[in-house]
Amino acid sequence: MTAGLTGGDARARFRDRLAVGPLLADGATGTLLFSRGIPQRAVLDELVASRPDLIGAIHREYLAAGADLIETATFGANRIRLAPHGLADRAGRLARRGAQLAREARDVAGRDVLVAGSIGPLGAPTREILHLSDAAVRAAFRETIDGLLEGGVDVLWFETFALIDHLAIAIDEARSVTADLPIVALLTLGEEVVLADGTAPGAAAHELDERVDVDLIGVNCGAGPVGCLEALVGMGATGRAILPNAGLPQRIEGQFVYAAGPDYFGRMVGDMLDAGAVIVGGCCGTTPEHIAAMRAAIDARAGASSSAPAPPSPVAALAAPGGTVTTIRAEVAATTDSAPPPSRLARALADDRYVISVEIDPPRSVRIERTIEAATLLQAAGVDIVNVSDSAMARVRMGALAVAFGIQHDLDLECIVHFTTRDRNLMAVESELLGAHALGVRDILALTGDPPRIGDLPGATGVWDVDSIGLVEILARLNRGEDAAGSPIGQAASFTIACALDPTAADSATEWDRLERKVAAGAHLIMTQPLYSAEQVETMFTEAIRRFGPTGFPIPVLLGVLPLQSARHAEFLHHEVPGITIPDATRAALQEAGDRAAEVGLRITEELLAVVGDRVAGTYIMPSFGRYEQAAELVRRLRVTQAVAPVGLVH
Repeated sequence: MTAGLTGGDARARFRDRLAVGPLLADGATGTLLFSRGIPQRAVLDELVASRPDLIGAIHREYLAAGADLIETATFGANRIRLAPHGLADRAGRLARRGAQLAREARDVAGRDVLVAGSIGPLGAPTREILHLSDAAVRAAFRETIDGLLEGGVDVLWFETFALIDHLAIAIDEARSVTADLPIVALLTLGEEVVLADGTAPGAAAHELDERVDVDLIGVNCGAGPVGCLEALVGMGATGRAILPNAGLPQRIEGQFVYAAGPDYFGRMVGDMLDAGAVIVGGCCGTTPEHIAAMRAAIDARAGASSSAPAPPSPVAALAAPGGTVTTIRAEVAATTDSAPPPSRLARALADDRYVISVEIDPPRSVRIERTIEAATLLQAAGVDIVNVSDSAMARVRMGALAVAFGIQHDLDLECIVHFTTRDRNLMAVESELLGAHALGVRDILALTGDPPRIGDLPGATGVWDVDSIGLVEILARLNRGEDAAGSPIGQAASFTIACALDPTAADSATEWDRLERKVAAGAHLIMTQPLYSAEQVETMFTEAIRRFGPTGFPIPVLLGVLPLQSARHAEFLHHEVPGITIPDATRAALQEAGDRAAEVGLRITEELLAVVGDRVAGTYIMPSFGRYEQAAELVRRLRVTQAVAPVGLVH
């Protein structure tokens, strides 16, 4: 559970997290945007595309203030609100981008933080909005929901709703596509502490409970702490959420200024918790200073309630790093006296053991703890080895070699490093490989790398003194005890050299020609892009026989799989991600599955691997959106099917 609440039991883990102690949500986004020069009439929901730097900075400020939950900047990202600005068709894309920005901010923070997908009403309750058909309401919300799910939110967060009917339709539509994700519904009330239609808080909460499957109901906006507290008490029961405005605003020099300061919010936290709130935070007018004051109040209350240590978060409890660096140090020491031993991966391949590998993305920050937690989760599930990607899609992340060493240092879990030639000249390539070997990182997937122009820094330049074929040749030379110039390096290295194959590449002939050259250069292992059907696999083996002879592939193959989450996820991968082709039948099966799509995606992957059987040396699992819990579940199922222990347990 290293990336929020992903996986099949996310709602149960959400309840478990609330049981640990209150969650602190973030504060206002619009308030900060206006204070930083964004015009009052600007389309704030479009800023996730045009000003991602500003949105990301706001997320990070709230995280630094101590927020446990951050909301995406997508409150009005629906086609009804966006239509007057000519942006109706971008609703889904803006929602997805908003989710991605919040996730990136969480990665930088390196903390156990939830990303809540903010969904606001379709607009003010005007005659036009009130007379929208149910079908139109449903369709408008669906676009936003789909975008947030594609972006990988942990919670669907319906906020500032004054119309029960619209809210119920929106939640019902959300449940039609995700039965597993927690849903929070927040009502907004007027000065008389009733909804726009006159419904009292208690009646509104009861009606929602009766009509829809929601995990938590609360109140936000509309009033300051006192008014929202009155509404919260009126709702009855406990387990509620409260995110009030910073009092009532007044307009000063063209700007709205709110009356309630951070100290006041901090003092009100105790009353909020006593009234049954399990999630507290702020709405209009609140700032990181308000959230910091609430953080201090929550922590002080927790410290005063017990002299015992505070209970750990669920993530920390599940993923406390263990392991030892002893094995790595022993292997490093051995290189000074004798030939280094082969990697565990090499031994497993030589012994014809079924290898299960899962890909991990390095963090987009200087913090590695969450990445170690992900590796810990996968190790407990029975994975043999983890793949550490190297700034895939040219998006800047921590160096893969550093992450691999951190994982091997803490967990004694072997890593395959995705090593690209995009970022290093020939001298740097060899220097880094020598250092990696000395530190015990011996398994390398040789890649050329995505062009920088498609990533975070389009002005950056690629190097490419050599491509992936040249990198295989360099690694093979190091294994012979010499560098690229033929000079001796003291003794032979013991790299396990993996190379990539995209069996569904548009230019199939070139892809297979390059594979032949990689094998001839000295590759030990082939790792494929994800495949989704027996027909795709059979086509791959047929071409291997044509290229290499009757026995097919001359070296072991790890079959790439990427478990699908939903029909929308399948369509996104098929149409928008290079190197992934998903058959029509598979996409149709996901469409028919509805809210069971994630389980169907897992089952499709299991069945494919069962069909392939012993024709491959193992599998290479690529989680989507950091869903390591789902990958761990697949590993556990495969371990039962294969009935073998991970290679890391065999020495």
